[in-house]
Amino acid sequence: MISKKIAMLGMWGVGKTSLVQQFVNSIYDEKYHATLGVKVDKKIVNTATKDISLMLWDIAGAEDTFSVPMNYVKGAAGYLLVLDGTRATSLESGAELVDLVNDQVGPIPFVIMINKSDLAWEISEADVERVFAKHAQPWFSGSAKTGENVDLAFQTLAEKVV
Repeated sequence: MISKKIAMLGMWGVGKTSLVQQFVNSIYDEKYHATLGVKVDKKIVNTATKDISLMLWDIAGAEDTFSVPMNYVKGAAGYLLVLDGTRATSLESGAELVDLVNDQVGPIPFVIMINKSDLAWEISEADVERVFAKHAQPWFSGSAKTGENVDLAFQTLAEKVV
């Protein structure tokens, strides 16, 4: 079995930790737990060609601009870019983060997860298409709370990095 490092990237409070917990343990915690530094979880995923152990690096989000230490991202086979559908600012910040990763680490596969589909959104599908058109990466709307599209987003990313 092969092991692949996956970075969880996005602003603070977008739901990176909640998505990991929903994916790995099928649980959702209403309380907000800020991640300090990085927390690593793992889960085995079956892909079309082989089983893969995803090492999920849940990296703390930044308050405004991305001060994500790129040494956490180096060596990653891919990343899940998490956006918060209820905060329009997460869309532009996410695009800036993609550019930062491309500049400092190089282009690596990623999947976009727009979290909090169970709440009223400030962004539209057209906004997502406009901002990320040049990257041509798959994106999903979903919810760490309900589990909607969580497995699908991680499965898609696993298929891309294998």
